[in-house]
Amino acid sequence: MVKRYLALTPLDEAIDVMRNAFSCTPRVVTVPLAAAAGRITATPIFSRISVPPRHLSAMDGIAVRAGDTHDASEQHPVTLSDAVRVNTGNVIPEGYDAVIMIEDVQVEEGRYVIRAAVSPWQHVRPVGEDIGESEMILSSLHRIRPFDIGALAAYGIDRVDVFDVSIGLIPTGSELVPLGTLPAPGQVVESNMHMAAAHLQAIGARCVHYPITPDEPDLLRAAVEQGVRENDMLIISAGSSKGTRDYTVGIIGELGEVLIHGVAIKPAKPVIIGKIDGKPVIGMPGYPLACATILREAMEPLLGMYGFSPPVRETVPARLTTTLHSDIGTDEFVLLSVGRIGGGWVAVPQSRGAGVQMSGVRANAYLTIDRNAEGAMAGDEIRASLLVPRESAEESLLITGSHDPALDYLADMTRRQGIAMHTTHTGSMGGLLTLKKGECHAAPMHLLGADGDYNIPYLRKYLPDEELVLLCVAERQQGVVSREGLTLEDITAHTFVNRQKGSGTRMLLDHLLRERGIDSSAITGYDREYTTHLAIALAVKTGEADMGVCVYSAAKALGLPFVPVGTERYELVARKSTLRNDTRLAALFTCVSSDSFKETLTALGGYDIRETGVRRGLP
Repeated sequence: MVKRYLALTPLDEAIDVMRNAFSCTPRVVTVPLAAAAGRITATPIFSRISVPPRHLSAMDGIAVRAGDTHDASEQHPVTLSDAVRVNTGNVIPEGYDAVIMIEDVQVEEGRYVIRAAVSPWQHVRPVGEDIGESEMILSSLHRIRPFDIGALAAYGIDRVDVFDVSIGLIPTGSELVPLGTLPAPGQVVESNMHMAAAHLQAIGARCVHYPITPDEPDLLRAAVEQGVRENDMLIISAGSSKGTRDYTVGIIGELGEVLIHGVAIKPAKPVIIGKIDGKPVIGMPGYPLACATILREAMEPLLGMYGFSPPVRETVPARLTTTLHSDIGTDEFVLLSVGRIGGGWVAVPQSRGAGVQMSGVRANAYLTIDRNAEGAMAGDEIRASLLVPRESAEESLLITGSHDPALDYLADMTRRQGIAMHTTHTGSMGGLLTLKKGECHAAPMHLLGADGDYNIPYLRKYLPDEELVLLCVAERQQGVVSREGLTLEDITAHTFVNRQKGSGTRMLLDHLLRERGIDSSAITGYDREYTTHLAIALAVKTGEADMGVCVYSAAKALGLPFVPVGTERYELVARKSTLRNDTRLAALFTCVSSDSFKETLTALGGYDIRETGVRRGLP
């Protein structure tokens, strides 16, 4: 019976429903020691032997009876008539209770002369010093680490009882194609269940990945029946919403019970929590970020109820760079790029679209907006939950401003030096204003001033009296990209795609239109905005528009004709104090000046590298 159909249940209540609905009793299996790393112990493990099994010498020397050495001193050497030569690790012969280091012994005619007394058990490893027979090695509910494997082997353990939960993963959708297949238009490579398997196996579960099931009720029903029969729980990807081909909720209701359909979280509202044969069956939306949210916010707590140990994520206080509005009544999870600037953390929100998979790739943290809040304001101090170890987040370098394909290659070069570049494409003016607020380490820009100089007129206006350094990345060609070799004079007769307001490319276009007396209202698509040069070129290549303006390297990457309209200076701008005090930013500037980066620019095409690496300063 379907109890709720998209009647949103708060997340904490949904977790309580799972806790009360399922027994959450994992199976116990015995695995060879070699396969035990990362598994959770089901029972305590006790040593089968004592280590060491006998008294052993801890030094190279002689085994003695401590009582025979009491009178020895520098003034009164003692010659021992009863001692045995031993090496480190040798068993101490019966009746002896101490070892004297060979360096402290003088050998004279086969007898040993000593000049210091020793105490009982000196330099002796007693029986069971490491562990005694029947002593506990590991408790239950312990995640077995690599070092534990070595200890278990040393203590005579070759097999281990561990918890085992098998999770069946069923991807659904007639549009899906398997991994390794290049999708045709309208097709999507199945990826959610690969992500789910990696996530859940890292916690300790065992996953069974089933083939793609098309959107046909009979096939889906058969797949669900098989998955429930063969596993302890089941995850079904896609088909959980209210579309005409979303059959998951109906089939769960037929075969068992739908406990919840709709949880008050964003992304991933349409999630289904069901029960078939007493086993959890989770129906997830098909969007990747929604899938990731369910794995983190619902599956981790569920596995915790089975005795597994979900990751504990550290939080850091961070200043939010952008205002985020959110709906009352819904817990929203917003992916972030966080980094340290000066003495504090800064958090830059990623795209909130549930289908923007790269947001998850670029993010190293996330923000939880509580369902009782309407959002968070720019400048607020928030708690950012880290998705990476803190030391990895400390490596982050926040670069905000104008886009250029060369930034990807810079990010790869700096990654090899332990630096993680996080780029946000807000346009040149967006970068300038972010730099003004101290919310990025550096801002790439190409703003043409009325005097013909790039960037400096704007920096003087918006950051007066600031000590700044400008590093030239390159002088680059901007031009018209099309499929037919169109020029700017053709713009009113064809569909167009534009860069966003505040971008240097948009400002250059407007300047060129004014020179030609062309009114932007006469251009079809002038208000259609994209945030990167590659997005402009891709829109042209796929036929969304006939033409756009971008850098040559983007047009070249997609094999499109390009007609130059001008050359501009593309620079990285940073505060001198940041460059002086932050070794990560200094390393980035060094990369820009390197011969290898200049070679990369040359290979990309459309860049004049004669000024690459040249610095200018303000004031």
